[in-house]
Amino acid sequence: MIQVEVRDLLIHEVSRCTQLTKKAVEYYVEKGLVVPKMQENGYRDFGKEDVEVLRRIGVLRKLGIGLGDIRRILEDDTGEALQKAAVRKELKTRRNVRRDALIRKLGDGMSYEEIWEELRALEIQENVGDRLLDAFPGFFGRFVCMHFSGFLNDPVETKEQQEAYETVLSFLDHMPPVHMPEDAAEVMEENTKCFDTEQIGKMFDSVRRSVEEPEAFLEENRETVEWYLAYRQSEEYRNSAAGRWMECMREFQRASGYTEVFLPAMRRLSPSYAEYCRRMERANKLFLERYPEAEEL
Repeated sequence: MIQVEVRDLLIHEVSRCTQLTKKAVEYYVEKGLVVPKMQENGYRDFGKEDVEVLRRIGVLRKLGIGLGDIRRILEDDTGEALQKAAVRKELKTRRNVRRDALIRKLGDGMSYEEIWEELRALEIQENVGDRLLDAFPGFFGRFVCMHFSGFLNDPVETKEQQEAYETVLSFLDHMPPVHMPEDAAEVMEENTKCFDTEQIGKMFDSVRRSVEEPEAFLEENRETVEWYLAYRQSEEYRNSAAGRWMECMREFQRASGYTEVFLPAMRRLSPSYAEYCRRMERANKLFLERYPEAEEL
């Protein structure tokens, strides 16, 4: 980018040094992303901070990040908004791949009605995913968003599914905020801020294998599982940030209706999620048979 001396600039100078069009600069001003000083003659003066913000906006736009996420990123000094924007972009990319496949299917003779149903599933995936990402804090929000988005590819064909979808949206729209002890929240964010979408995906692969092949998974990870169970029963864990964070999440899930409202609605909405839960229950039964002490945790 072109560097200029530090002084207030007029819009044509800002356009030159940020490599944004004058129309783009005016648009970002109109949207309130930058608020330059107004001269008596009606011209705008852009200060050093305004120019820096516009440069950041230019970079983020070239990365394909939407205006809503850009606003959140500019207002956030923790990096969390940028992490969430990465998740949104990853899921949008996946949906676009599916849309491209639907164009090919349409050309191969699939009916417009069938295409409509698949497009509806994409819309539902986006609506639920966005709300999950915004409803839950930090890494947990990114995790649950990507987790449940993977089960929202099924078409909504029945009245029960439609009602379940409306229940899911209503729950997420009215969900109370998650309150965490400040120290626990800070420690957990510090330990998870480097988890990008690729790493979360690898975590899902491991979880899916534990559900689909529980005996093999437990045998291969026996030492790790036994160490973890011992740690979970220790005073060290109960006094740790992770322990307090986990207890807060459990209490939130019980009190908010996450367990009694959201999860059952997801099972009714998504046949693939319902099947995943059945496999998870079978895997958990096997786990408890092998490690009955885990039921107390």
